[in-house]
Amino acid sequence: MWLNLRWRSRAEDRLDAWITRQHQERVLAGRMIPVGPCPDEASLKSIAKHSKDISLSDPRVNHAANCPACMKRVLELRLVYRSRRRRLMFTAAAGCCLIVVSIVVVAIRRANTPHHSSDMAAIPEIIDLWNAGTNRGDQPTRLQPVSLPAALVKVTIILPRYSEPGRYMVAVTRDQKGIDLVARGSAASTGEVNREEVSVDIDLRNLQRGDYFLLTTHEQNQASYYYPLQIK
Repeated sequence: MWLNLRWRSRAEDRLDAWITRQHQERVLAGRMIPVGPCPDEASLKSIAKHSKDISLSDPRVNHAANCPACMKRVLELRLVYRSRRRRLMFTAAAGCCLIVVSIVVVAIRRANTPHHSSDMAAIPEIIDLWNAGTNRGDQPTRLQPVSLPAALVKVTIILPRYSEPGRYMVAVTRDQKGIDLVARGSAASTGEVNREEVSVDIDLRNLQRGDYFLLTTHEQNQASYYYPLQIK
C-alpha cells in the first residue's frame, strides 16, 4: 500500500512538472496574452522567492504567469536564488565538518597528552647507586639491576660516589646506546660534598614489564652511565 502511494505521488509530480514546462514554453513563445501591466522588480523577486506574502489570486502573479518578459525574469531570479541557497548550504555543511574535525582533533590531542604529576600523585622511589659501579657506553655490566614500577614515579637517585654536582638527565632506554629512549626527566642535583642526588618525575605507565636500562647524563660534560633496570 505504501509503495503504491509513493509511486502514485511520483507519477503526479512528473505530470505536474510536465504541465508546468508546457505552460512555460507557451508563455515564452508569446502564445499567451497577459492581463494588466507588468509588475515591478520587487514583485517579481517576491514571486521568484515563493514569498508567503504573494497570493495566487494576486493579479501580478497572474500577469507574470502569462507574460513572456516577466516569466523570463522570474526564471532568471529563481536560478540566482537557488545558486545562493546551494552556496549557503555548502558553507553550512563545511562549517559543521570543520567543527566536528576540530572536536575530534582536540579529543585526540587530549587523549595523547601525557599526564602531569599534578593530575596524578607520583609514587616516590629511591635508587641508591652510592656504592654501585658504573658502566659507560656499550661496556658490559655485572651490576645488580634496580627496579621501578610501571607507574608515574618520583625517583630520587643517590648518585655514585664522586659524582659531580650539576643538572642531570635521567632516562629509561631499551638499550645501552641511548637510541631507544622511552621515558625521561631532568633536574639539578642536590646534596652534600661528594654525595649528590637527583629527584625527577618519570612517567613509566605505558611501559611493559621487563628489562630496560637506567641512564644518567650530566648535562654539562655529557658523561652518561647506564644501569640495568627492571620495570615491574
